[in-house]
Amino acid sequence: MSYRLFYGRKDRDRGQVAIEYLGFIPILLLVALAGVQVGLIAYAAQQAGTAARAGARAASLDNSAQSGCVNAISDWLSVSCSEAGGGDEVTVTATVQIPSIVPGWDFDPATKTATMPVDH
Repeated sequence: MSYRLFYGRKDRDRGQVAIEYLGFIPILLLVALAGVQVGLIAYAAQQAGTAARAGARAASLDNSAQSGCVNAISDWLSVSCSEAGGGDEVTVTATVQIPSIVPGWDFDPATKTATMPVDH
């Protein structure tokens, strides 16, 4: 008789574990999305540095800094570059918008600056 009572209780515990696991899945998904978002932030910052260097290199050779910036980074990122020059060097600031994969999470853009000597 006691064996039947123990066996019946074990079956009910399996259902409880499944319900607890289902309650934990949203937390796991949120942590995974946050990890991917942190990776996107780091990637956008790296791409901003690349765009700034390429834009400064292009501007130092009397080309368009904006086209140098755009051609240097991934197509799915948006970038804007501003050029400031004077004397023997040119400074380009690249601003890359950080994409958000989680609705409601908005981030400031990644901004990097590079300076190159002007090639005469």
